[in-house]
Amino acid sequence: MKKLIIAFAFGLLLAACQEKGPMRAVISTEYGDITIELLDSTPVHRDNFVKLAKEGFYDDLLFHRVITGFMIQGGDPDSKNAAPGQPLGQGGPGYTLDAEIGAYHYQGAVAAARLGDAQNPERQSSGSQFYIVEGQPMTEQVLNQIEQQLGISYSPEVKQQYIEKGGYPPLDGQYTVFGYVVEGMDVVKEITKVQKDPMNRPNDDIKMSVKIIN
Repeated sequence: MKKLIIAFAFGLLLAACQEKGPMRAVISTEYGDITIELLDSTPVHRDNFVKLAKEGFYDDLLFHRVITGFMIQGGDPDSKNAAPGQPLGQGGPGYTLDAEIGAYHYQGAVAAARLGDAQNPERQSSGSQFYIVEGQPMTEQVLNQIEQQLGISYSPEVKQQYIEKGGYPPLDGQYTVFGYVVEGMDVVKEITKVQKDPMNRPNDDIKMSVKIIN
């Protein structure tokens, strides 16, 4: 009887975990909330993002680099209370993450920033900085050209996703995508429209806070 009770309890726990689904986080800004779903296929990046968020690491940091038609980037701890004009983008938590490259840069992709190949041939990710892709509309002709340039091959399903959603495929195979926006893409697009300085830092600070919701 005891074994049956334990098995039943374990079954309930397993069912609850299955119902819970992939981990989600909400990035709050003055423009609204961005809900992202973290990928189980990138456990190192997923767990690191969750850990930092729960510690409050991201709270009051800035989206310090914003490029219309490309992406918004944040997560540099040096951006907290940064003076106007202060160069940003080099800060982190003191460690990097091994690459988990594989997912695609569709519109709404959440990916880890990193140093370039010359300094970082293993393509290790920043421990905290990330970007969210706005991207641009894609056509099959453009995707065919990118395949030739990058030496990769997209499946028909991937091409269809890019054609329907847009994105920024030139980064595929080079940066770790560890999540996707599931709500609030309109907020990302609003942020990309703000006025910026020559370093692509918004003239008015755009602060974030991050909360894990399951």
